[in-house]
Amino acid sequence: MKTFFSEFRGAVLATLVLAVVCCGLYPLIVFGIAQIAFPRQANGSLIVDANGTVRGSRLLGQNFSGEKYFHPRPSAAGTGYDAASSSGSNLGPTSQKLHDAIKERIAAYRKENGLKENEPVPADAVTASGSGLDPHISARNAMLQAARVAKVRNLSLEQVEQLVVRHIEGPDLGFLGEPGVNVLQLNLSLNQIK
Repeated sequence: MKTFFSEFRGAVLATLVLAVVCCGLYPLIVFGIAQIAFPRQANGSLIVDANGTVRGSRLLGQNFSGEKYFHPRPSAAGTGYDAASSSGSNLGPTSQKLHDAIKERIAAYRKENGLKENEPVPADAVTASGSGLDPHISARNAMLQAARVAKVRNLSLEQVEQLVVRHIEGPDLGFLGEPGVNVLQLNLSLNQIK
């Protein structure tokens, strides 16, 4: 019986020490290092407008549907861009439902942006990302939307295209993926044009 209590006391003590280290000290150390080394990223990469109002995160997409804004890629997260329901559609390449949805989106995109019936549409304009929260669109997608945005806002096409070019971000680490445009940042910059 004495051995049992000795081992029980050792197990409880080990549990308490590990709880303090793993649930207290380690998270505090990681938090402190993150706040010192990467404060913007550690606090959500928030985008703040000229008035000091938080408009969103650089890491999470938002839905923009008005004609005067650049539109993000479709989202399958909840009712669309719902961070609490981050997910893809889980529809595979042989899914008729996915095929029909993409066909509808292509027709809507062409109509919305005044494209010819046979003009290619970027894949990111008609397919949702794996998370449903992707904040970026391809540079080509943004350029195809520029004419619509310029017309609705009474701006020159050249002015809007230059804004898009200024917002193009290179591939991750310089070689992973394609250049893209953060839709929220682009639309906030667009709102600042008088």
